[in-house]
Amino acid sequence: MFMLRRVTRRGVAAAAVVAMTATLVAACGDDSGSGSDGKITLRYSWWGPAERAEIMNKAIARFEQQNPNIKITPNFSDYAPYWQKLATETAGGGAPDVMQMDYTYLSEYANRGVLLDLASQVDKNIQIKELLPGLQDVGVIDGKRYGITVSGNTFALIYDPAAFEKAGVTVPDAWTWKEYQDAAAKVGKAVKDDKMWGATDYTQITGILETWLRQQNKELISADGKLVVSKEDLKAFWEHGQRMRDLGAIVPQSKVAQVAPKSAPGADLVASAVGIDTYLTRYAGETKRTFAIAPMPSDDPNNLGLIFRPGMLLCASSKTKNPDAAAKLINFMINDAEVGKMFGGNRGLPASTIQREAALPVLSPQDQAVLEYENGISDQLKPAPLPPAGVGPVDAAFLRIGEELNYGKTTIDKAVDQFFTEAEQALSAS
Repeated sequence: MFMLRRVTRRGVAAAAVVAMTATLVAACGDDSGSGSDGKITLRYSWWGPAERAEIMNKAIARFEQQNPNIKITPNFSDYAPYWQKLATETAGGGAPDVMQMDYTYLSEYANRGVLLDLASQVDKNIQIKELLPGLQDVGVIDGKRYGITVSGNTFALIYDPAAFEKAGVTVPDAWTWKEYQDAAAKVGKAVKDDKMWGATDYTQITGILETWLRQQNKELISADGKLVVSKEDLKAFWEHGQRMRDLGAIVPQSKVAQVAPKSAPGADLVASAVGIDTYLTRYAGETKRTFAIAPMPSDDPNNLGLIFRPGMLLCASSKTKNPDAAAKLINFMINDAEVGKMFGGNRGLPASTIQREAALPVLSPQDQAVLEYENGISDQLKPAPLPPAGVGPVDAAFLRIGEELNYGKTTIDKAVDQFFTEAEQALSAS
């Protein structure tokens, strides 16, 4: 399928970047429009670490140089504060002109009338023909285009080859969920003296549940926003986690909480994790250990249940006074070759072939491994379905209840009932 690639530690951002972040934070007020000097001012908001802010600042400077009549007022936050602020801004009618958007929340913000329909900007100020197949229609809802994807990713198994070798476990090209659980338990026993466990608790992640369901040609939530998973299937999935806890394979939630905001793999707590493939870069940047990437477990080797997920999207405010300028900024951040080279894999592997090709020479070893992985399973990657409104609270409930299971605060039967109650309420309220 593809060659397993070992990857090395990624250099972390310089301390000077942190100091620079304060200079980028903009006020919440709506200062978009045209100033006395005739320049158009756009507010641009995104989430990410300080390292991304440094790169973004350079990209903005390049955009302003090419568009001297447009001035960008940047604003960035960590992920959680970003959504808190965006919710406040949009409720007050003061959304930024251009904003980064998570696919999970696209329907919610579109349904509230927050986002501009960019359809009229396509082939005018925005080009989508360079987007990879499977990502060109991302952001379209009922014929209206509310966003353009910046990057793409999917799910994978990320593991420490040295730990698996120590346990005498060879990672195959394909394995079942039970085979992976047993392997994680074996690895966990081998690295116990290193105060490590075999795996993270993948049963807390909604996306992994959806992948597992797709492997059986089932789904969690229907396109019209109905919870269609059966309680029996959800119980069976959460029993994965219980089996791994019984085997001593999963790191306890209390240990994970102690190392936050570091990841469990990056804090040297686990030897493997099932999750988003681009997390390989994050893990390698948090530790001196070496990581590799392999396919997702599946009980059907011909169906990995994987989708080509949009890593993040760019959207414009429906209230922007300068839709053409906002569209130009979106197009620039997605299609400009030099911007692709600046970011490399920082925002995930680029969705645009222009930026992807430009980024190739500067991709880190771990980003190159992710690219190799995705190319190796490209025939199994399906387009991502549009998450209906209300999915955000469903994801949050699933994570919280999954953590309670890991802590031992609830039983699987109670967890299933609780999730169904909360999920159905969230979906019906959307």
